[in-house]
Amino acid sequence: MKKRIVDLEKMKRLRKERMSLEDMSKQLGYSSPNGYYYLEVGRSKISAEMLAEVAQILDVEIEDLYKEI
Repeated sequence: MKKRIVDLEKMKRLRKERMSLEDMSKQLGYSSPNGYYYLEVGRSKISAEMLAEVAQILDVEIEDLYKEI
């Protein structure tokens, strides 16, 4: 059975197509862009709730933010 993980590269690419790092951070309630940046580069783990918020902001399905390994 294949595992699915969050595709951080795709998440970053989709965000860059739609908005700046600063705008995404603000929409998610971060006081600075670093909070979201750390999620995008894998320095912080992303919760299921946060992933759902990111998907909603990016106007994609949550499944679109996963990849099989």
